[in-house]
Amino acid sequence: MDNAIYASLTRQSGLMREMRAIANNMANANTTGFRREGVVFSEYMVPLSQNGETLAMANIRGRMVDLDQGAMTQTGGKYDLAIDGDGFFMVQTPEGGRLTRAGAFMTNADGEIVNPDGYPLLDDGQAPIAVPPGTRSIGVGGDGTVSADGQAIGRVGVFAAPDIADLRHVAGTLFEAGTNPTPLDDAKVRQGFLEESNVEPVTEIARMIEVQRAYELGQSFLEQEDQRIRQTITSLTR
Repeated sequence: MDNAIYASLTRQSGLMREMRAIANNMANANTTGFRREGVVFSEYMVPLSQNGETLAMANIRGRMVDLDQGAMTQTGGKYDLAIDGDGFFMVQTPEGGRLTRAGAFMTNADGEIVNPDGYPLLDDGQAPIAVPPGTRSIGVGGDGTVSADGQAIGRVGVFAAPDIADLRHVAGTLFEAGTNPTPLDDAKVRQGFLEESNVEPVTEIARMIEVQRAYELGQSFLEQEDQRIRQTITSLTR
């Protein structure tokens, strides 16, 4: 394959993946606790011959997670929680503990505090938090301590991912940490608040336009190269 076409195709593939990331961000602009994602491009050299000739290529190196805090919305819900600052809640899924900033919780039939998918919210020892039957009032202190009718029953775990680069988006608002997360002792939890998505729709739309224009420019180049090759082959075969 012509080297120029090959280089352009790798770039087009990367732009397509970036467009998907932008579209996903826009679709979740109103999702509680959603973290904006972007892609990281890297350039590398491919040897073409033993004479030292190389070709510069660009490819998607991976996805980056924007951990900037979203705006806080006061809901008054007794199981609505938000983290003011760094850190993540942890919920127990069938695949193991997963990190999230989405703090819309409720209780299940067993009294456990769970998220909308039914995954239990974990305490700082990575155990579920259960509300005793007949509890009339629930309070959550700034340090995450959960009280039922004035009696402490646990402490909401707020965890830090040891290496942000290893943080992998698995589904919705859930993330998997590459290594075991560590509890944050100085985290601040706010009861009756939810953290909004940190996606800025106007910024995403502007970026989408840029990516679309870059993709169209690459497509135009590929079409011109295809036409040039066809004309060359036609001339040589006459």
